[in-house]
Amino acid sequence: MLAVRLCVVALVCYFASNRRKAMTRELKLRRAGGSISATLPKDMAERLHLAAGDTVLAVETERGILLTPYDPEVEEALAIAGRVAGRYRSALRELAK
Repeated sequence: MLAVRLCVVALVCYFASNRRKAMTRELKLRRAGGSISATLPKDMAERLHLAAGDTVLAVETERGILLTPYDPEVEEALAIAGRVAGRYRSALRELAK
């Protein structure tokens, strides 16, 4: 698990669905109760058609955090991939060598 610190981070949003270039923005993380939150700039939220209360998926990658609009099909695919990875952990470890 990644250690979460209050700091400035770079957030990269990918626009795969409409083939626009990726935009990089620096955001400030803030403490919100027992959690950490980040606020998207208004222009970025408008381009991504995001509004307060929308759900996004946060995916940890080797390069950082990828935020992507919530899609039930993607969530289901990630759950299946997690189960497969657990079931075939030894075989996948051997294949990765």
